[in-house]
Amino acid sequence: MKFLLLTFVGVVHLLSLSSGKTIYKNDISQRSFQEIKEEIASYGDVAKAIINLAVYGKAQNRSYERLALLVDTVGPRPSGSKSLEKAIQIMHQNLQEDGLENVHLEPVKIPHWERGEESAVMLEPRIHKMAILGLGSSIGTPPEGITAEVLVVTSFEELQRRAPEARGKIVVYNQPYVNYSKTVLYRVQGSVEAAKVGAVASLIRSVASFSIYSPHTGIQEYQDGVPKIPTACITVEDAEMMSRMASRGNRIVIQLKMGAKNYPDADSFNTVAEIIGSKYPEQVVLVSGHLDSWDVGQGAMDDGGGAFISWEALSLIKDLGLRPKRTLRLVLWTAEEQGGIGAFQYYQLHKANISNYSLVMESDLGTFLPSGLQFTGSEKARTIVEEVMSLLQPVNITQVFRAGEGTDINFWIQAGVPGASLLDDLYKYFSFHHSRGDTMTIMDPKQMNVAAAVWAVVSYVIADMEEMLPRS
Repeated sequence: MKFLLLTFVGVVHLLSLSSGKTIYKNDISQRSFQEIKEEIASYGDVAKAIINLAVYGKAQNRSYERLALLVDTVGPRPSGSKSLEKAIQIMHQNLQEDGLENVHLEPVKIPHWERGEESAVMLEPRIHKMAILGLGSSIGTPPEGITAEVLVVTSFEELQRRAPEARGKIVVYNQPYVNYSKTVLYRVQGSVEAAKVGAVASLIRSVASFSIYSPHTGIQEYQDGVPKIPTACITVEDAEMMSRMASRGNRIVIQLKMGAKNYPDADSFNTVAEIIGSKYPEQVVLVSGHLDSWDVGQGAMDDGGGAFISWEALSLIKDLGLRPKRTLRLVLWTAEEQGGIGAFQYYQLHKANISNYSLVMESDLGTFLPSGLQFTGSEKARTIVEEVMSLLQPVNITQVFRAGEGTDINFWIQAGVPGASLLDDLYKYFSFHHSRGDTMTIMDPKQMNVAAAVWAVVSYVIADMEEMLPRS
């Protein structure tokens, strides 16, 4: 996953009345907020039934066990790989066997990149074999590798100040970790900025909140008109060590070898399943996670957990015999890690019906014990979501935070559709994110039960309320 910054366009959006039909902004709902509040409160028993089934009942640990079976069977699922397509076919069958409706695959084209063999060895001031992970879409080195002196910088600004020193060198970024959304710019843009000043390769300090000598991969982006140079992430420990060495005046030389290759786009699918609405079937509450992952670890946390609690939400609702007024649509995205490639194609295919989307939800920040729900939308919609979250008092998760987002749902949010994401333990999440440590070992079945309960209650109630969420 990666964060995108949202800018909202001042356009006239659509709302809904009690008829469930969409209307223009300057029409006004005749219902008072007190009436809406009472409607939401009437779902108290339903919310308790969902929580009891997910956390204490027959469904407890189900999302964990389903996830473990998939990731142990298939392993990591990088974009364009046979393992990703195997996972998609397995999930297509699983959703059909679960009794969900309108289960189908929507074809898309996605990038295909493979890292190949890779290594980095410090030759001076001492021999030291470094742990690295090439960054997604990077080119490879020549077969003999690139051997060059290192320039260590801590920021793009320092790189600009020292641009004359960079030519012909490998630029090593030792940027401090501030937060993911700010620090990830070095991973995404680091190779381009280094190439602009004549560097022959770039090595990026892993964007991680904690490290036990673990490199963290992720997507990087080249820029038209700028030479493409190989780029990889290195550990926090090696970045800091080279920074210390450079500060002492040591000459640092590294030999970098990368067998990375980009291949033609591959065929893939977004995986879709539904519980069709009983009264307004054309209107949608979308719940989602992405099925692809990077090629290291198992992709259990990012984003197996989010995908599987999204499936679990529909399973819980179906198992209780509930059918909301609006359609609950599950989408398991493909190629999120390459920048929401599958989700963008879904948006292009379905945006003509944008006025019928009440809420888009994505879980892509872990499924540990949730802190609450992140939400983006109008203030009126926020007050409604706050009331819905109060139904989760039995599990003591009721907070609504700002900035609901997700790479795959941001297309809809930018167009004015309310959006929600699950807020989790971000320190833990970014300790394992895009690393070999992203395995089932870090997943907790009891925490996944609670996350699934939150996801199911929010999606069901908003799908079943008489009115769609109001837009700004």
